[in-house]
Amino acid sequence: MSDRQINQVLQQMRSLAANAGVEGQPAANREIQPGQPDFSTMLRESLDKVSETQKSSSELATRFEMGDPDVDLPQVMVAKQKASVAFEATTQIRNRLVSAYQDIMNMQV
Repeated sequence: MSDRQINQVLQQMRSLAANAGVEGQPAANREIQPGQPDFSTMLRESLDKVSETQKSSSELATRFEMGDPDVDLPQVMVAKQKASVAFEATTQIRNRLVSAYQDIMNMQV
C-alpha cells in the first residue's frame, strides 16, 4: 500500500468517525455503557490467555524432557494440543477481522 492509499484510508476513517459523532474523542474518554465490555480490553485479555496457554504448555514440555516425575506424556500432549487449538482460533479470528476491515474499506460511501 502506498503512502497515498494509506492517507486516503485514514481520511475515510476520519470522515466515518465524524459521521458517527466520535471524532476527537479518544477511546478512553468514550462513554461505555454499564455491563458492556470494552473491545480492546477483551481482545487483550484473550491474547494474554492464549499466550499463557502456550507458555504453560512449553514449560510442561520442558519439565517432561528434564525428567520431572510429576509430569507424564499425556499431560504434555493435552497441553500442547490446547495451545495449538487456542493459537489456531486466534489466527482465524484475526483473519476474520482483517477481512471485515477490508470489506468496510471497500464499501462505497
